[in-house]
Amino acid sequence: MNVFVVALAGGAAGIGLLMIAAGLRGRPVVSLGALRDGRFGRFTDRVLLRTALALACGAVGLWMTHWAVLGIVGCTVGWLSPTWQALRGAHGRELALVEAIATWTEQVRDAMSAANGLEQALAATVELAPDAIAAAVSRLALRSEVESLPDALRRFAEELDHALSDFVVAALLTADAHEARELGALLGLLADTARDEVRMRIRVWVARARTRTATRMIGTVVVVMVVGLLVFDRPYLEPYDAPGGQVVLGVVMSLFAASYVAMQRIGRIELPQRFIARRDDLGEAR
Repeated sequence: MNVFVVALAGGAAGIGLLMIAAGLRGRPVVSLGALRDGRFGRFTDRVLLRTALALACGAVGLWMTHWAVLGIVGCTVGWLSPTWQALRGAHGRELALVEAIATWTEQVRDAMSAANGLEQALAATVELAPDAIAAAVSRLALRSEVESLPDALRRFAEELDHALSDFVVAALLTADAHEARELGALLGLLADTARDEVRMRIRVWVARARTRTATRMIGTVVVVMVVGLLVFDRPYLEPYDAPGGQVVLGVVMSLFAASYVAMQRIGRIELPQRFIARRDDLGEAR
């Protein structure tokens, strides 16, 4: 067991030093030449980060307890920690995106009254577009100059990748094809719907704050209690050194993990299925 711990600690330390050196130089962890800017390069960097965290946490768990189960738990926690960190900010990003779509929809509605055509109205919103979608709006205006407006709008919907943006793009596509007269009223209704969704998400998030706080408190108490027993009363935990104790500990940890996953799924808000796609994507689907 001690050899295994030393090997894990050495591997984690080596990868950690590699990442620190790369960070100080301001360069990626690995140099992949032409593939550095592609998906494979980003995937490799993420895998190295997760591997370093998994080895470090697993080594700490084994060093403190000499239990294989907690070593596996430590590796799992280290591997999943970037995902948990990303999920913590997902709620704020989702609210910012929906609010930005609502604001931009109102801007398009207002610009329609003074612009000469839909393309000019879209171009007029580039400078005032919210930060969350400013880059996508700018690319939409540029694409509308070099390709057909329906294709540019479909690409715009793909970039935003949100069901609400599909409704807005569908309204604009309909107006472009059939010259809808009530487009302003429809866009205003869609903007109000987006703001209602933001308020609904905030209410749900606040209502579940008590449950999230209780979960953190329970997890903190369990960790502090186990660490305290390991430091001050190690003989109390000797039954877990046996194979049967490891099995029992594995069952307990599995129940903790299952309850955490269940809470995450309960708190997830399911979005409607997207329905806007580019014409070439539709052709491939057929």
